[in-house]
Amino acid sequence: MGNWEPILTGIMLVLMVGTMAMGRFAPDIIMMGVLLVLLIFGVLEPQEAVQGFANQGVITVAMLYIVAAAMKETGAMSRITAVLLGRPKDERSAQIRLTLPVAMMSAFINNTPIVAMFLPTLAGVARRCRIAPSKLFMPLSFASILGGVCTLIGTSTNVITSKLLADEQVTANGLPVSEDNPALKFGMFTLAKVGLPIAVIGVAYILIFGRKLLPERTNPIEDAEVRGQGYHAALKVNPESPIVGKTVEEANLRNLPGLFLSRIERDDDSMVAVSPTETIRAGDVLVFVGQLESVVDLQQIKGLVPSATESHGHREGDNAQPDKHYRPNLRIVEAVVSNNSSLVGLTIRQSGIRTRYGAVVVAVRRQGQQIPGKLGDIRLRPGDTLLLEAPEGFSDRFGSVGDFYLVNERITPAALRHDRAWVAVAILALLVILLSFSVFEPMTAAMLAAGLMVVTRCCTGPQARRGVDFQILTVIGASFGIGQAMINTGLAADISHAIVAVCASLGPWGLLAAIYMLTTVFTATMTNNAAAVLMFPIAIGIAIEQSLNPMPFIVAITVSASCEFSTPIGYQTNLMVMGPGGYKWTDYTKFGGPLTILCGVICVVLAPIMFGGF
Repeated sequence: MGNWEPILTGIMLVLMVGTMAMGRFAPDIIMMGVLLVLLIFGVLEPQEAVQGFANQGVITVAMLYIVAAAMKETGAMSRITAVLLGRPKDERSAQIRLTLPVAMMSAFINNTPIVAMFLPTLAGVARRCRIAPSKLFMPLSFASILGGVCTLIGTSTNVITSKLLADEQVTANGLPVSEDNPALKFGMFTLAKVGLPIAVIGVAYILIFGRKLLPERTNPIEDAEVRGQGYHAALKVNPESPIVGKTVEEANLRNLPGLFLSRIERDDDSMVAVSPTETIRAGDVLVFVGQLESVVDLQQIKGLVPSATESHGHREGDNAQPDKHYRPNLRIVEAVVSNNSSLVGLTIRQSGIRTRYGAVVVAVRRQGQQIPGKLGDIRLRPGDTLLLEAPEGFSDRFGSVGDFYLVNERITPAALRHDRAWVAVAILALLVILLSFSVFEPMTAAMLAAGLMVVTRCCTGPQARRGVDFQILTVIGASFGIGQAMINTGLAADISHAIVAVCASLGPWGLLAAIYMLTTVFTATMTNNAAAVLMFPIAIGIAIEQSLNPMPFIVAITVSASCEFSTPIGYQTNLMVMGPGGYKWTDYTKFGGPLTILCGVICVVLAPIMFGGF
């Protein structure tokens, strides 16, 4: 290895983190690009670069996605959701009914489908009980994260670090592995020694401080004219529309409930502060700001159609008629742009949503902010909530492609396999038992459970394939290769030495705290799985160099990679609830920042005590 190779690897890591933090490109594209550069310059051999994609941990994660998909398709999760939430009487009751069961469920089911299943039901509970959705959606995400750190299968991060630890074959005392000195490994409930106290105290924090620190946004659109918040909807007036030739007031567009006519776009002109006497013309694009139900009601006005971003070769702003055969049998779908989405950084016009998904963007919402410019010119960001007109079954076909976190499909058409719900629950219980008693290796047990879900028709083959998040698997696989490059070049050892040099005077707990904080920073700027994989060799290096038990360090990076609550991009469920809850970035910092620190303190204090003191 030449001196330039660790430098190149370090530069690529910095560029990778910086590019991910910008949110312009999807993480899987960025990491595969870094892997390619390392391959081209000979830092990695081809087999080293791709070894992560054949890793048992990656296969295990894929199988667990199928198990979660089956739980969703049978309605087992929705049935549990409805029973647990019930009809709370007030905000505190709703938060208790929500956080406790979600934390318990997420210990055994992947967090993402849990949040996806709870969101629509929770929105209905908020409306019925007159509770601000912002008081419930962030607790939903946080509770799912807290529960996930309690078991081996709680999150994909736990599975990956478990496999890394098994491959490393290290012991608590640094001596060779033997019958009397076994290698360290994660069992089904190994993490519960630290994860359970974190989950209990974390849920208590949510219930105690949620009322005060969570924002109160009961109706984020209510004052749209003053604050410019809510869905940004653009609808085009067809020539045959009965409102053509009428004034805004005559067309009853001035005082719509929950809606504000923000402006009219006509040719290259944009009229703001629209007068009630302004005459509507064919081809006008009416831009509204309003709440979801009201925007949906707009769709029923004859002659108002989505200002399609593309339509058979025509783009938004053209005078072409939208496809008249497109609107029948369509559903309104609310979807959140994921942080892994290939749409990030593209304008709605450039995104090709019509061509790729057969859907038209009706409206956009961004953190409760007014979005300037034409609908087609809005550049998409992670967390943007899109209101789409889409064909029936859109969520089934595209709900797991990685571009979207589907929040809600209005009048969902697909019938759930309710008669298989208890079969799915029984298979999940079998998986837990097999892992708890180490009957099979985690990959074998997960494959068995996934196979049983398909064989017993809890989910079909296509549903199983759609349930697997291949973008996350790509990120995990690529991160293994990048981590190997850090080991090959000595960069991991160099970083370990640097941390030891700076923090050695603080003692073992200081080193553990430094590892925890560095993992948190990585998680906030890239992805949780990548952060854990890249920090693993650094943590092991520090433990070996200081003759310390590696287990507390491995537990620290595992917990830290999940328990990042201070940013919406720290964990994908945070991003999922951002749009529906009307949250801003600062809301996560205000409410999640103290929780991130609290979890860190608990982990750093308990890990050495529970897994062998320093």
